Amino acid sequence: MSDVPAELLYTAEHEWIRIEGNEAVVGVTDFAQDALTDVVWVELPEVGSSVSDMDSCGSVESVKSVSEIFAPIAGEILEANESLEDAPEQINQDPYGSGWIWRMSIGDASQVDGLMDAAAYSAQIGE
Repeated sequence: MSDVPAELLYTAEHEWIRIEGNEAVVGVTDFAQDALTDVVWVELPEVGSSVSDMDSCGSVESVKSVSEIFAPIAGEILEANESLEDAPEQINQDPYGSGWIWRMSIGDASQVDGLMDAAAYSAQIGE
């Protein structure tokens, strides 16, 4: 059974988002990292780039496949988790902690309302 923290919001593409004031932290869910298996490489978004909601912002490569990571909302990429370049396995080990992927500004706060809460995401993944 996947870990689905109640305080986070989720996308149908298995990204999570944590709102921190007027910024958001983004990563991939426990369900996604489990499906990917061992993450071996992460392509991070470019700091300073502006993204629209559901823009591809990077990718995660595992021993099984490569999966794109999408921006849950529009905004500007403020920081990328560069520690993932040397230790991409953090996504498997701690997807909601040290495995975060980027921090971004919130361009349109109303887009947050379109994301799933933990109950809706749990229902989507069948848990």
